[in-house]
Amino acid sequence: MVSEYSDADSGDTAPLALKILVAGGFGVGKTTLVGAVSEIRPLRTEELLSEAGRSVDHTGGVDQKVTTTVAMDFGRITIRSGLSLYLFGTPGQDRFWFLWDELAHGALGAVVMADTRRLADCFPAVDYFEHRSIPFVVAVNCFTGSRTYEAEDISHALDLDSGTPVVLCDARDRASGKEVLISLVEYAGRVHTARLLNSVG
Repeated sequence: MVSEYSDADSGDTAPLALKILVAGGFGVGKTTLVGAVSEIRPLRTEELLSEAGRSVDHTGGVDQKVTTTVAMDFGRITIRSGLSLYLFGTPGQDRFWFLWDELAHGALGAVVMADTRRLADCFPAVDYFEHRSIPFVVAVNCFTGSRTYEAEDISHALDLDSGTPVVLCDARDRASGKEVLISLVEYAGRVHTARLLNSVG
């Protein structure tokens, strides 16, 4: 979750790196978000959709999508001096979920991408992180032409735990994506602090 080194003699503290997952359903904008915010050329493992996969890859609502992530996306962003986030985008289809446990190991938290046109597609990701007590925020990717909902309405529809943030965003926009990540870091920090206090209290 955290990579930090402090030199007792010099008092210097090495940069802090936090691991973040970007999850959600098929075609919701995970790869787009990682690519938009990454300050390095993102690593992508996309392959063309095949005829064999059409029976299991439900492309309703994303008919123009021609590629899919088959392992993970990876990017990095510096939030402020001394604080960087390593972003791991997960594949959205059920058949790739065996990768999630490996990707989630040591993560500070997760961003669950959502599309209001196919809101049910993010239920599995929400359930995954809730059951493993991994802090997450829901980032609603506001696609052109999609109906706009209030964050409270989306939270209610997803039956989120009280306090779980819902953020409206444009996954193509770097500033918008960065705000999502800042929201997650702040929320995860509060959750982990509260757990630490409870454990010593």
